[in-house]
Amino acid sequence: MRPQVVLFGDSITEQSFRSGGWGAALADTYTRKDSTKPPVAATIFFGANDAALLGRTSERQHVPIEEYKENLRKVVHHLKECSPTMLVVLITPPPVDEVGRRDYARSVYGEKAMELPERTNEVTGLYAKQCVELAKEMGLCSIDLWSKMQETEGWQKKFLSDGLHLTPEGNAVVHEEVVRVFNESWLAAAEMPYDFPSHSEIDGKNPEKAFQQQCI
Repeated sequence: MRPQVVLFGDSITEQSFRSGGWGAALADTYTRKDSTKPPVAATIFFGANDAALLGRTSERQHVPIEEYKENLRKVVHHLKECSPTMLVVLITPPPVDEVGRRDYARSVYGEKAMELPERTNEVTGLYAKQCVELAKEMGLCSIDLWSKMQETEGWQKKFLSDGLHLTPEGNAVVHEEVVRVFNESWLAAAEMPYDFPSHSEIDGKNPEKAFQQQCI
């Protein structure tokens, strides 16, 4: 049975299955791989919306930081109840390019766009910190995307398409980090068997043999 990896998240995760997305890349990394314990892993990638500021245009998405952390905890508990051996990885929200968000709002709303940003990088960083702290408390792996992306000069335009969502390069960072964590745990794709034999291993005169050996 092929490994099942569950991706929980917001629109950033939703868009990860578009061309160049990290979700699509992850599916490609584990294509034709075999595992006997589905689902084997889950990523939990929230916080970008939760960190929206009260009194601004996206306040309906705001979740208090304490509630955000508790919600993550509840999701983890639910997943572990479903599968105690599941590898659960918490991913922080990415950083916010406030100038990029302003420019995006102006392109959509024109003069009606608010001058004040609906998110700030500073506040988003507080949510990211809570995510990392929860992972430590629960003995889970985490990816501090908020910090990782800001290590690169020019991250604002390189990794973010509208100040919040990911460019192909931003998606590549997430994919690289998820694969790194999976490899450091027990889910390295290179060490997993293929679910079917390669065509080069199949004897045209006795094709059944290759499939029988694969089952063994």
